[in-house]
Amino acid sequence: MRQIDELAALAGRLADTDGIHETAIPRLALIRSSRPTEPLHALHEPALCIILQGRKQVMLGDRVYRYDRSQYLVVSVDLPVVGQVLEASPEHPYLCIRLDLDPVLLGAIMLEAGGDGMGGSDAGPGLALNPVAPELLDAMLRMVRLLETPRDIAILAPLAEREILYRLMTGEQAARLRQIATAESRLQQVNRAIGWIKRNYDKAFSVEALAQEARMSPSALHQHFKAVTAMSPLQYQKQLRLQEARRLILGTALDAASAGFRVGYESPSQFSREYRRLFGAPPLRDAARLRDGSAFDMVGA
Repeated sequence: MRQIDELAALAGRLADTDGIHETAIPRLALIRSSRPTEPLHALHEPALCIILQGRKQVMLGDRVYRYDRSQYLVVSVDLPVVGQVLEASPEHPYLCIRLDLDPVLLGAIMLEAGGDGMGGSDAGPGLALNPVAPELLDAMLRMVRLLETPRDIAILAPLAEREILYRLMTGEQAARLRQIATAESRLQQVNRAIGWIKRNYDKAFSVEALAQEARMSPSALHQHFKAVTAMSPLQYQKQLRLQEARRLILGTALDAASAGFRVGYESPSQFSREYRRLFGAPPLRDAARLRDGSAFDMVGA
């Protein structure tokens, strides 16, 4: 597609080093990697991701999503995922655009378009792939071009973002996007539970208390939480605990036992065992391996 080629050329010029490059346009980031990466764990926030060059896979629970420039990825809630760039080289680096999703703006567009009350009530998977439509690429191209004329960003970027979200809400992800924008949708009820776990990941909790926070019955919470995140609430909490412990060990040189205690583990042996099961190596060996690499936070795109 002509639009993809032009977007790849723009992104290659604007993001000329590996990493995640936040831009002058709110919520828009450009991502580059000149080599394939190992599997990388992170909490992926709600976003639209369009690959311009290369190939990637994202794993959510036992589900594997592989995509390239022919598809876009939508993440509708905060999800602990494992991302891996599969295809990249210095001559043809992996290039991706990420636009974080604004629920308030989605809600305003839904109301203006007369879409309130549309879409199903069931909460499906919080991560999905769909073919990229030319209309979506046109709007994204206009947005990214603005990075080369900064004086136009304040006026024109919001218009381009509205069109991008409108294209999503009238495309194959319509029901999911409407659920992000609707306060009492199943997705938002699950999102309330996710928010509570994120704020209290280091504390024990009962499913009954979490269900009350989400305004659902315990059985409905378990069913819809697993449908969205591919894991139970307790498994979700464990992922957050271990990812935060990994960040503490890597970023603050905290020892494994202290990191485990900080995120809510009372038993160092249990922490070390579950850490190794998730990341493939004991905490200190894993941290040493990551310090030798260069793409620790490339998963969120």
